[in-house]
Amino acid sequence: MLLNKNTKTKKLLRSIPSKPGIYRMLDSKERVLYVGKAKNLKKRLQSYFQSVISNQKTNLLMSKVSNLDFTVTNTENEALIMEYTLIKKHKPKFNVVLRDDKSYPYIFISTEQEFPRVEFRRKNKSTKGRYFGPYPNVSAVRETLSELQKVFNVRQCKDSYFNNRSRPCLQYQIKRCSAPCVNLISKKGYSLDVNSTISFLRGRNTSIINTLIKQMDQLSSEKKYEEASRYRDQIKRLKEIQSKQLAISNQKYDLDVIGVASDGVIHCVTVLFIRNGSISGSKNYFPKIHNCNEINVIQDGFILQHYFDVKPPGEIILPEAAGKKDLIERSFQLKFGRKTKLNHNVRGNRLRWLKLAEKNAKSGLQYEISSKSSIKNKLKTLGDLILQGKVPKRLECFDVSHTSGEATVASCVVFNESGPLKSDYRRFNISTAVAGDDYAALSEALLRRYKRIKNQEITKPDILFIDGGKGQLSVCINILKSLGIYDLNVVAIAKGSKRQAGNETLFINKKTPIKLPSNSPALHMIQNIRDEAHRFAIIGHRNKRKVNQRKSRLDGIEGIGPKRKRQLLKQFGGIHGVLEAGIEDLESVNGISKDMSKRIYDNLHKGT
Repeated sequence: MLLNKNTKTKKLLRSIPSKPGIYRMLDSKERVLYVGKAKNLKKRLQSYFQSVISNQKTNLLMSKVSNLDFTVTNTENEALIMEYTLIKKHKPKFNVVLRDDKSYPYIFISTEQEFPRVEFRRKNKSTKGRYFGPYPNVSAVRETLSELQKVFNVRQCKDSYFNNRSRPCLQYQIKRCSAPCVNLISKKGYSLDVNSTISFLRGRNTSIINTLIKQMDQLSSEKKYEEASRYRDQIKRLKEIQSKQLAISNQKYDLDVIGVASDGVIHCVTVLFIRNGSISGSKNYFPKIHNCNEINVIQDGFILQHYFDVKPPGEIILPEAAGKKDLIERSFQLKFGRKTKLNHNVRGNRLRWLKLAEKNAKSGLQYEISSKSSIKNKLKTLGDLILQGKVPKRLECFDVSHTSGEATVASCVVFNESGPLKSDYRRFNISTAVAGDDYAALSEALLRRYKRIKNQEITKPDILFIDGGKGQLSVCINILKSLGIYDLNVVAIAKGSKRQAGNETLFINKKTPIKLPSNSPALHMIQNIRDEAHRFAIIGHRNKRKVNQRKSRLDGIEGIGPKRKRQLLKQFGGIHGVLEAGIEDLESVNGISKDMSKRIYDNLHKGT
């Protein structure tokens, strides 16, 4: 969504769920500027739109943000893990990247040893053993180790200490270790304790908690309430630390999980990306299917279109059974040369991921409904202002961008009832004859565009916006008149001397200029389309400048290819040396004849 500090944006933000999750701030090129997590997404994101933001970093961030994306999670810890994953992946410029590059802490079990050890460790793939986690911080791991030690009595001492014991240590005396160092427990018995620890950390065995519950109940019946309360606290703590992370799985597989939500008119498909066993992000899609609220129809239509453009992972989890599962799977294998399974009847982590995808789809649907409602309201207010109450269905806006006349580009952006219609956006490379002349550049772009509209090759907009003032408005109206187009409403948007948002003056069809209040929905729509045209023009201009900067003045000279160009630049130490060289100097270069040297000299010194 396009962000700006106005009432309607705040209304849209209110539609974001009050749930934990992560959010991504994006710039105009969809690059990630900042990744954050929140216990309450709605409250956190609303805080970015306060009238006064004292934090300088936040002010700078918001000045560069164009779009916002978010993913709902089940818990705040999951949000923390996903935040870490995305920061590692995107390295956003507004996030703090740890210089020591520490990863999240894990619990490690040295399963390769005769008497395995349980310990805290940063993940290191070169060390053989089992890792469990990640945990949000070191203190969580240490608390977990402490509790596991009390329950399972598995050693946590260092190998050097373990190998040199001749009698049990204090840990045995306080019942936190079974003393395998001096053979006070058999290898088989110790292995059972290790396996119980692994089962518990994997979240696959609740019998341990059930056993503790029975012990607690027995002590309570014997009126040993103090000991029973200790078991009660232990059970509570063990349930809190039980490793059932959705954000990270112990199995390293790649799959996509699809969630679908629909109100019959608007449909949202969320794809949750699981890569290497972890959630790497999500993306919402809004397919257009008229008069349909059947999940399986929306799902199947999306799969057939999306995954024939994007290579699918080895498995796709669906909310419902695919209509033509075998056919789709065979088609994937023929196209991509690998098997892809379509599953819907899942359990365990896959089921929890599926529920998470469905939760995100519902949140995305609610947000899109709110967004569409806001756009309709803006268009209605705009129609009341300009079209005598008729709601506009198509808007166009033009802008021109250049740097001192260099690489001039004009842009045309289109909005409809759904917002930006990017498939209809166009850029116009303006000829050098009018470089630096904004009026001439605008005239050329309008003439090229509206010739096609006159010939009915392109749909005519209801309102045409121009970024500029009276001069740009006159140019536009004259171009339209020359083409015989008299029934189009034209609006010029002048920023004013201070160029402040909310202080724009509107020139509508050469009528008396007007200023709208800063909270006007019509003004917000005009600002949106004007800013989008400006963004689109600047990107085109910058791209054109980059291309021009890579060009050499030797390009285009007859007889000068890449090889001779390299020889010239090498011989004279660069283009400046070539410019200073005379005809005889150029002729001295191997492969350059007298005629060619004269041709090079004449081309480089035109107009001098």
